[in-house]
Amino acid sequence: MSRIEQAFANGKAFIPFITCGDPDLETTEKIVKEMVAAGADLVELGIPFSDPTAEGPTIQAANLRALSAGCTTDKVFDMVIRLRESISIPMVFMTYANVVFSYGSEKFMARCAEVGIDGLILPDIPYEEKGEFVDIMHRYGLDLISLIAPTSAGRISMIASEAEGFIYVVSSLGVTGVRSSITTDISTLCSAIRASAKVPCAVGFGISTPEQAGAMAEHADGVIVGSAIVKIIAQHGREAAPFVGEYVRSMKAAINRKDMD
Repeated sequence: MSRIEQAFANGKAFIPFITCGDPDLETTEKIVKEMVAAGADLVELGIPFSDPTAEGPTIQAANLRALSAGCTTDKVFDMVIRLRESISIPMVFMTYANVVFSYGSEKFMARCAEVGIDGLILPDIPYEEKGEFVDIMHRYGLDLISLIAPTSAGRISMIASEAEGFIYVVSSLGVTGVRSSITTDISTLCSAIRASAKVPCAVGFGISTPEQAGAMAEHADGVIVGSAIVKIIAQHGREAAPFVGEYVRSMKAAINRKDMD
């Protein structure tokens, strides 16, 4: 069983996202350790990029802060090595094709495998273009995490049937960011995905409260939260780790309650 499979093996998974290097990599390390201690099942690490097209203002600003502070892809790899000394849960990178291309696709995937990364989320690579990456990733034992959105419609079966690791279910149209309500019929979307998928599905985009997390966990195998965590980091800066830990604990508790219902 892979590490990603293990993340979903004991009930609903909570998956927090963090932008690496915001406000600095030392703080990122502390926050990741705090999130794991608070019950995170899988951590999504954002490699900062100057044009993060899937992100709303909150995570865009985090990317700019990280880049301004001197965060680089190599420094992120080095941080993952340090984290792997004490953390065994799966970690995946969320970044953009240009980051991988500019580093060198083969070199990037080899380094991911070397430091202990389990998979990649590349939101600007559609299903039809994944061949540029997936063969290289498989050589290094990495999963390419597929995204399925409310607009995927007739492509759901095609994407889901070849998905690996887990499927990132995009809950809302538009970019990432906290939303007061999620209007997509997640139950129907997840049912359509499960009809073809061999891997779990986790819902992200817009989830920020324990109530929303619990509602999503009724239909999905996991819940992904990013912008709400990045907002806490923006508010507390280098002192953010315990505040993020407290937040993760509350979100994990909310989806655990749904697991037991």
